[in-house]
Amino acid sequence: MSCIITFLTVDGLWGPLKELWETVDGAVLRKQPESIHLLERQLKKHKPHFLSLFKNPPKNAGERERVRKASTDGIAIQGQQGSRLLPEQLLTEAFILSDLFDIGELAALELLLAGEQQQPYFPGLTRGLVAVLLYWDGKLCMANSLRTLIQSRHGKTFTLDLSGELVALTTRFTDELMNQGLTKRILSLVSDISVTREFERLQKERGLGNEKHRKEVSELIKECRQALADSLFSWTCQSPLTKEDTLALIIHLETVTTQADGSLDSVSLALVMALLYCLDVSFIEQGTEDREDLLQAMPLLTERQYVSAVHSRLMDGQPWKLPGLQAVCRLTWALSLRILSQLPQGSALVEFTEADEVLADQALLGDVFLFMKEGMLKCESFFQEEFYIRRLHSLITDFLALMPMKVKQLRSRADEDARLVHMSLQMDGELPTSLHKDLDHLMILIGEFYSKDPFGLELGLEFWCPTESLQHTTLHGSYLGMALQRPPHKQVVLSKFVRQMGDLLPSTLYISYVRMLKGLSNGPQCAHYCFSLLKTNGATHSDNIQGVSGNPVSWEHFFHSLMLYHENLRRDLPNLDAAHYRHMHLRGITQRELDGLTSFLQLLTTIISWSENARLALCEHPQWTPGVVMLGLLQCSIPPILKAELLHCLAACGKSPEIAASLWQSLEYTQVELNEIESSCEEYPLTRGFCHLISTLVENSVSVNLGAGLRVPGFQPYLNFLRDSVFLPFPTRAYRHPAEKWEVADAVLEVFHKLLRDYEPQPSDFVQEMVELQGEQVPTHKPPGHSIMFHLLNDSPTLALCLSLLEEGVRQLDTYAPFPGKKSLESAVLHCLCLLDLALQKEVVFMDLLRESQSSLLVSPLEQLLQGVSAQTRRADHIVNIARYLYHSSSNPEAAFQSAKILRRIANYPNIQMRLVGDFTHDQAVSEKLMAGFVECLDNEDAEEWTEKEDESDQQMKTAHIRHKTQIHILNLLITSLELKTPNLALYLLGYEVKKPVSCTTLQDPGVLGCPRSCLHAILSLLQKGTDKRSGPVLTQQAPHLAELCYQVIYQLCACQDTSGPTMRYLRTSQDFLFSHLQHLPFTPSNQIAVLSQMSWLMKTAAIELRVTSLNRQRSHTQRLINLLLDDQPLAQHAADGESGMEEENRTVSGFLHFDTVSKVRRKLLSVLDAIDFSQDMPELLQLDFFERTLIEQVISNCEHVNEQGHTVCNIKLLHRVLVAEINALQGMAAIGQRPLLIEEVNSILQQVVERNRVRRSLSAKRHTLQSWRNLVETLLTACPTDVIPADDRQLIIRDLLLDLHDKILSEDAAGELMPIVAGAVFTLTAHLSQSVLSEQQQGAGLETSSGFASIANSALHLILRKLLNFILSTGGGYPRLRTHLYGSLLYYLQIAQKPDEPDTLQTAMWERLTAPEDSFSKLQMENLAIIESYGNALMVVVCGDACDGHEISRMLALAVLDRILSIDRQNQWLLFICNSGYLRSLVESLRQDDAALQSLLTPQPPLLKPLYIYESKMALLTRVAKTEQGAVELLRCGLVAQLIECQVFDMVPDSDSHRLMRDTSGFIPSPLDRYRQILLPSLRLLQVILTSTSMNHQQGALQVLQWLIVHGDTIQSLLRCQDLSLGALKELSLLTGIISKTALPGELIIIHRIRIHCGDRPIHRLADLVVSQPSLYLSCVQVCANIMQYCQTLLLQSSAQAQFSICLFSPSGTEPAGRDAGHTDLPSSLPSLSYSRLPSLGLVLYLLKNCAADFFRFHQSHRQNLSKLQSLDQLPPEELKELCQGLVSGPGGVEKISSVQRSLLAKRRLVQLINNRAKLLALCSYIIETCLFVLWRHLEYYLLHCVPTDPKHSLLHGPGLFRHGLQPSGSRGLNLDIAAGFGEVLQRKLLEVEGLYSQVRSRYTFIQALVRRIRGLLQQPKT
Repeated sequence: MSCIITFLTVDGLWGPLKELWETVDGAVLRKQPESIHLLERQLKKHKPHFLSLFKNPPKNAGERERVRKASTDGIAIQGQQGSRLLPEQLLTEAFILSDLFDIGELAALELLLAGEQQQPYFPGLTRGLVAVLLYWDGKLCMANSLRTLIQSRHGKTFTLDLSGELVALTTRFTDELMNQGLTKRILSLVSDISVTREFERLQKERGLGNEKHRKEVSELIKECRQALADSLFSWTCQSPLTKEDTLALIIHLETVTTQADGSLDSVSLALVMALLYCLDVSFIEQGTEDREDLLQAMPLLTERQYVSAVHSRLMDGQPWKLPGLQAVCRLTWALSLRILSQLPQGSALVEFTEADEVLADQALLGDVFLFMKEGMLKCESFFQEEFYIRRLHSLITDFLALMPMKVKQLRSRADEDARLVHMSLQMDGELPTSLHKDLDHLMILIGEFYSKDPFGLELGLEFWCPTESLQHTTLHGSYLGMALQRPPHKQVVLSKFVRQMGDLLPSTLYISYVRMLKGLSNGPQCAHYCFSLLKTNGATHSDNIQGVSGNPVSWEHFFHSLMLYHENLRRDLPNLDAAHYRHMHLRGITQRELDGLTSFLQLLTTIISWSENARLALCEHPQWTPGVVMLGLLQCSIPPILKAELLHCLAACGKSPEIAASLWQSLEYTQVELNEIESSCEEYPLTRGFCHLISTLVENSVSVNLGAGLRVPGFQPYLNFLRDSVFLPFPTRAYRHPAEKWEVADAVLEVFHKLLRDYEPQPSDFVQEMVELQGEQVPTHKPPGHSIMFHLLNDSPTLALCLSLLEEGVRQLDTYAPFPGKKSLESAVLHCLCLLDLALQKEVVFMDLLRESQSSLLVSPLEQLLQGVSAQTRRADHIVNIARYLYHSSSNPEAAFQSAKILRRIANYPNIQMRLVGDFTHDQAVSEKLMAGFVECLDNEDAEEWTEKEDESDQQMKTAHIRHKTQIHILNLLITSLELKTPNLALYLLGYEVKKPVSCTTLQDPGVLGCPRSCLHAILSLLQKGTDKRSGPVLTQQAPHLAELCYQVIYQLCACQDTSGPTMRYLRTSQDFLFSHLQHLPFTPSNQIAVLSQMSWLMKTAAIELRVTSLNRQRSHTQRLINLLLDDQPLAQHAADGESGMEEENRTVSGFLHFDTVSKVRRKLLSVLDAIDFSQDMPELLQLDFFERTLIEQVISNCEHVNEQGHTVCNIKLLHRVLVAEINALQGMAAIGQRPLLIEEVNSILQQVVERNRVRRSLSAKRHTLQSWRNLVETLLTACPTDVIPADDRQLIIRDLLLDLHDKILSEDAAGELMPIVAGAVFTLTAHLSQSVLSEQQQGAGLETSSGFASIANSALHLILRKLLNFILSTGGGYPRLRTHLYGSLLYYLQIAQKPDEPDTLQTAMWERLTAPEDSFSKLQMENLAIIESYGNALMVVVCGDACDGHEISRMLALAVLDRILSIDRQNQWLLFICNSGYLRSLVESLRQDDAALQSLLTPQPPLLKPLYIYESKMALLTRVAKTEQGAVELLRCGLVAQLIECQVFDMVPDSDSHRLMRDTSGFIPSPLDRYRQILLPSLRLLQVILTSTSMNHQQGALQVLQWLIVHGDTIQSLLRCQDLSLGALKELSLLTGIISKTALPGELIIIHRIRIHCGDRPIHRLADLVVSQPSLYLSCVQVCANIMQYCQTLLLQSSAQAQFSICLFSPSGTEPAGRDAGHTDLPSSLPSLSYSRLPSLGLVLYLLKNCAADFFRFHQSHRQNLSKLQSLDQLPPEELKELCQGLVSGPGGVEKISSVQRSLLAKRRLVQLINNRAKLLALCSYIIETCLFVLWRHLEYYLLHCVPTDPKHSLLHGPGLFRHGLQPSGSRGLNLDIAAGFGEVLQRKLLEVEGLYSQVRSRYTFIQALVRRIRGLLQQPKT
């Protein structure tokens, strides 16, 4: 090849071939849909490779030079950019590989690079050694592909049920290959490829590694040869070979030789069978549809030359290397010729067909039947291939049926030989040498051939003719299913052969005939027929009378003989030594008799093993009593081999429980002794037989009374014997056959395993009971399982030997070499592992019962014993040895499975985990092996999940399921370990650091930086398979449960703090794991529960990823995932592997309401929601006839437990045991008669409980998935940056999610169990919708759109509201907690229509605001209300019911919902309802009940704050009700104030100092004083609102409030006196002064004033002077001033309408306070002693007026500045923005963390707050100014115009008024001057300016102006 390859494909001799095999396997064997086109493409591509099968690319000088320069010039590699420089060492290895396999240099380099790439999959091997494996693996892929393609052809023998198109493609392709000389190529390859030769070559170039590598290479080479031979065999099964190819095959077979044991190897056997099928014409008899086509294609029938060539070759006298094989081929040809002679086409071939007899004779001369038995049947692979078995069956039966004369001739010869033998024995002469043994060989062949039936074909049925109508419905074989129909001729002939051979049977053929019958009785029906034959062979009763002996092959004869032997032998004989046994000349039994007895016992064993009827008929026969006779013989002196056969036969009898029970008793009485003869013989058939017998008997349970009367009852003596005399000494005994050592161990361990498996610890096992024996009390024996448990839970010789056996087993397996007894050793090891597993499983219950019983037994937990030191290695390596079996999972899947089970049980103990990590990592080589073992188990491609449809009898499927269960156990081990503290086993197995902090781990792809392949890589490989295809991850469909656990492991790694960082980095960078999996959601449900769990874990992991990438500001990752989950556009980039639009198939008009016309793709999140079926079929109620339903339900609930997944399920096995025990306890005839009905009812109960478990698991999976979906949605909306999803999209997404959620949960069949999660999700979504709309409005976008509100249309909002209300109503009377979420959602929803705070610009007049047109908020509010009202009383009842009597949180939120609805209900429909239906009265009356709970809250350490929150909600609602006059009147009518009067909590004012030390440091629990204020302030607000609302009925309201003030007067006085100027104290003061100012009634002035005076203790100017940094604090101060002035105004107006009769509140002094405390004096409490000089001076009012005027302008200035800032917010400097935000953001550095958009929104909100605060202050200042002017005017008018001058000596109180004062003349002038000085022009101008600036837009315009004018007039006119 002169051209130079420019690119390396990295894996030319392996990768493309592997891909080819996967395609062929997928298309043909796994029948994957749409794979035919892929197959066609691959076949075109690889056709040259098939034509030049196994031919390597030749060497090339140019290539060699190019590779040589690769270290300096570099070389281009496909799939990688640029050229790559390769190290010199690699190139040297490439040249070695090139010479080794004689392949092109570039191909060798590719292979080596592939080896380097695949190296992590082969730990411990170099890249060169891996390349060797890959070379042969590539060849094997080629051979397997060829074989599979040929098997898929249409033909005469079998079919794979493939599509016509696929069969046509493969048939056409393989025909082309065959025409190009495929047969000869295969035959030459089979000859050329030899393991020995290849190993020699590899050895020379050091191409062989460790034992495992050698075994793998050798296996690959053998499999290649086998696959090639199988290809030819498969071809001949389906289609004939051409003449040349057939001759080539015959020529090849002429040179074949046998193996050392005389059998053919499997490759030669395949080629022999290929020739047998090639010469097969028996298919003609089948009469299939395409028979004619097949006949036309058959060269045997159509080509004379073909027949001639084959005939002459086979007739050729030249002997083959194997004459036996030549004989087989000749016999086959003879039978084919015989069939041809009977066909019409055969007439033309007479010259050949006449030679059939000659050929048959030649075949018989070549010992054809002997070779079939020795050469073919002994080949290991013979019974592994069904079509080998069928062909040989056809050959044997054709010979018997088509050549009857030949058979007769064989019988005649055999009879003649028997006479000769008989004569020579009579004359004591030598036996003749030239005996014909053909019939003997034929019978033994038939016996051997039919005795094995691995496929359950029961082909032997063809030898039996049914003599009567059979009652079997499952008959196999020709025509046997048809009762009374004449059987076919062939069957009649074969049946006749069986019967005739037994007639007058010569003794020489006896053993052969019995062996033949043994083979032909293999199967349930064959055994029945054989039983019948032997039964009819026996002599009849009349024969017995006449003394006629029956047929020797009959039950009668056999059992009669057995009884005679027993009679003769049971006389006492001296013990015979071993020598006598070896040289058999016993008085009783000759060697020939021994062989005969052995053969017949084997026949008996086979028949009674298969047929229960035969077993019962024979074993319970009253005359023969086989059990007694056999046990009797066991006590006689007969050879151990015969005893062993008797024991095996008894074991077969013991399969029936009825017989087993009697056998136990017989065994007790006979007391079989196993003598030491076996040990001296070094053979142990008797021991093995005894173990087998006991093993069978314990299957049917052991009677506790076994041996009663003779000894202490129980199984213990047998167990002691098996343990002490069989198991413990087995390793030290001598064995003639090494294999027998392991057979003994296997047999005894099987018994232990069964005993422990069936043992359930019971309390009675731990109590020492006594039994009377021969007049003495002796302790009873414990159950055998108890004894085994005791030995396994102690450091006993039994446990030590089990562990030693495990060590020996793994050591032997590590050699990878065959040795005698390997299968038995593997089985023994498996039993040991099962024993340890069962002990670990049962030890918890065992030890608990032991502790409870207070027994003196000492035991240790097995997991601790397993940490002990091994006697052999002096290391604590028992658990390591157990784990090493995982490394051999490919050859021993069951041992690996048990090993994984044990490790998983041990992993539950945290204290052992740390030691295990140390043990596993102590030795580097062992550590690598262990890791490789775990990874190999997880990587196994043959594992398959079990489905109920599959048949567990298929061994291959069984192994696949075991491999799958091993994977499940390993994953559960990882999951359990990950929950424990570090370091743990999971971290080591998953490739994390165990010697450094876990978070330091850097995960790499396998092979990178020497990183080994870990379980994490294996898990990811499993999950990633198929993610690049449209169908998605393969594992989710093929092994749903496995996939679920894999996803769970990934989630746990991402969720754990230590492993999260390394794992998520690796998944994100190396694997792109989450995106590649999420794009396939939702997964196709092959198993709904498992698929839901898979999606659940995946979504939880995705939520973590979104959170982490958002926190780390990895914006592109976050955006990519969000787009995938939320996009509703069909985007091409989401398609995998270039497939156009994976989403396309999901494209649909969405099921929710779309408000646009474009058809869109369903959002991924909604598709996942669709995959959760909200409906759940519930099992029907139990229909019981016998059991009591309530009791059964109680039993079921007692059997419930929480499984590993956290589901509460019923333990079916335990329930079954309980119910069966209940049935067994019943006594009497009636119970026995009804037992079948009771059993049937138990089954129906169990089925019902299984269904219940399934429903629970299903609901749990749905809940889990829905919760994960909710987590993902909440993370998307909460944790991800807001700007990642645009605001308008966000609203539409939330809309879609809300509507879909509601639709699913509101469907009629939705499961109630899912409601809480949906309600929680609805709450979150509604909150985000409200927030999104709010932020959009704040940004000023979309305030008024055509479709309605913001980006989301009003109609959508209405739909959401309707569904939300439907949801609330659908919860009905139940689910009060669930409604909590829904009320929260409703509140958030109603918040959308709540108009946000707008800046009060002071430009809008009151009237303008009242007459303003309706805005979008009001419109939406009205529409919302209309929808709410459309639900009528039903909704009102639910909400009001929850408000009055629900769960605490539910009550609070229901109260809040009522509050919100009442605030928008202009028609007062809801108010009327709660008033008329008594709910309001109920709420009011509950206040009295709340008093005690509220009082408890004022203790230093309150119990719970719930009552406080409910109280606040209640007061908020009552305050809302009181805001309408109708509501306030109703509250008064309900006695609200009376209830508040009775509340004592208001009088319990805490001492602020004493509780300061008790303050909660966290700040969450308020101090007692704060809690008190939280109780008081809502009440004060409520009273104030009532006073404001009851304007028409003011007197009624005021009187009641006044009463409250009087009752709690002391408290109120103390509050008014309080000097604290905190915000809370000022709020109290402002509300109290407000109430007092509003309750001033004409007749109650003294009382009011008594209370009011204490407010006078606070100088007004101090409050007005207080300039505080907090606006709210200052606002409260100004409010107090306004209240006091309002109070003064009220008193003045109520005292009299005219000034001359008015009372005086201020003394006639115009001097203003000089200092901060001036004007403050302590007033006495008694009114009569008051003098006006003690009253505050009128100057104080003037002072307040001046200050308020000044404050007004300051506030006005601030208001204007803030307003201008708000209008030019975009131009504000960053520092000022930051300063504004600081008021709303808590914590240091909080402002820096928020985005600029968020910052400007916060600044805007802060400015609106400041503007509105200033507007309130301006209103209050304006009100104070007006009130001060009015008070000043009234007082001046009185003092200056109407006051009568008085003498100071006179009484204080005279005149008509209460506070009426006289004035000295000098005082009048002074007052005038003082006031005039203070009330100057400047102040007047200011006051008028206030009116111009503020009052103009309010309703009190010109009021100030008029008062100023009047005061000025009073001051200017002289006093008259």
